[in-house]
Amino acid sequence: MNIKKLSHLNENGDANMVNISPKNITQRTAIAEGKIYLERDTINLIASNLIKKGDVISIARIAGIIGAKNTFTIIPLCHQVPLDSIEIDIKVMKNNKGIEVSSTCICNGKTGVEMEALVSVSISCLTIYDMVKSVDRSAIISDIKLIEKSGGKSGHYKIK
Repeated sequence: MNIKKLSHLNENGDANMVNISPKNITQRTAIAEGKIYLERDTINLIASNLIKKGDVISIARIAGIIGAKNTFTIIPLCHQVPLDSIEIDIKVMKNNKGIEVSSTCICNGKTGVEMEALVSVSISCLTIYDMVKSVDRSAIISDIKLIEKSGGKSGHYKIK
């Protein structure tokens, strides 16, 4: 592997935060998604709002928003990004075996919002797990990935 190609490593191979000061401000968008697989009975409890800890979907959505806003505090070399919009979509998967979470983060800034979208999906899924673990210890968080990003020097990316 060529260390010089990794943006967060300096010429000595030491971890560094990338200097974004020379970059132009552009609109940047990132979409990420993830899934949490659950027992059908658990999905029914969530849909009926019968989980003891409260409204799972609303709380997971708020947790995802908080996660996106705080990404720079938990990912060591992440910049603090001025987020303009965070949209969390949470829905039961068609096969009724789990819940799919997607996050769209938008900013006008000098660096992208991929990490914010990925963290928000992760935190939303973890919050769902935390809220249902008393009734479904078999819950599995999976398939967290970047779906699409736009803006900045590297341009547009969409998963194949």
